[in-house]
Amino acid sequence: MPELKRLTLAQYWAAGCGGCDVAVLELHEKILELVQHVELVFWPIALDFKVEDVEAMPDASVDLALVNGAMRNSENIEIARLLRRKAKVLVAFGSCAHLGGIPALANLSSRRDLLRHVYRDSASTPNPEGTSPVVSHHTPHGELELPTLLPWAQALDQVVPVDYVVPGCPPDPDRIWEVMQAVISGQLPPPGAVLGARDVALCDECPRTKGEKKITAFRRLADFTPDPNQCLLEQGILCCGPATRAGCGASCLAANMPCRGCYGPPPGVSDQGAKLLSAIASVVASDDPAEVERIMAGIDDPAGTFYRFSLASALLPGAQQRELR
Repeated sequence: MPELKRLTLAQYWAAGCGGCDVAVLELHEKILELVQHVELVFWPIALDFKVEDVEAMPDASVDLALVNGAMRNSENIEIARLLRRKAKVLVAFGSCAHLGGIPALANLSSRRDLLRHVYRDSASTPNPEGTSPVVSHHTPHGELELPTLLPWAQALDQVVPVDYVVPGCPPDPDRIWEVMQAVISGQLPPPGAVLGARDVALCDECPRTKGEKKITAFRRLADFTPDPNQCLLEQGILCCGPATRAGCGASCLAANMPCRGCYGPPPGVSDQGAKLLSAIASVVASDDPAEVERIMAGIDDPAGTFYRFSLASALLPGAQQRELR
């Protein structure tokens, strides 16, 4: 019998921690089944592929491309556009590609301030000459080049059209396997869908007991051990469940840790941070402005809490970026 034609798969790691690539490896023995149906044609972290290899491929010849990481430098943009041309299906894989992720928290600072802090001012950086990176440097052996750092981080769909999103930081391996099975079987939903997730908020998936929420103070996990069966928000632990899409299996909550919001907003929510702030405001147990201010002051790093994964896709930074263009 003739050998079954395998689907071609490309995967690229942009501005991110690499956890999304590791999550694919966490399919464990299922990878052996996957490679019977899928042929890797580009995955720089795992195999020796070159950009030139992808450039030589006919357009729309790659069945599936997974891009993880935010768009932070010129190389990220170049590869994203290249894979968009070459791939029939392009997927924003993980929180950083989906919403900008943690790298986009750097959007709160200017590029100049970021470079100065990282290469000159941080306590752990010995750089008495104040040397900063340059995009081009001539040497006797030729010209050395680095990608240009962009003014801000962006989500993948802010750079190229995206067919599907697989959320998570990183995506849950079981959900990745479900997505791969849908791709192999040709049973993908219409483009624009969020794969490996559900169309409800995480609170609907969380098994913890929920009662009336009246928050009088926010507490830190370092100060006490939460009741493993009661809603964490009711115990004063800031949990992003009310403003986060379900699908992860509430795995953090099972470990007595609050949701951090990595699966992005539920359907119908355009700004995850604003939705979370609204949910928190509705359960603060006071109408007195001074008391409300005291309670809310218990939230350390509000921007990093409410927009931990979604700052690049938030309404306010989006308006600011359009103005800067």
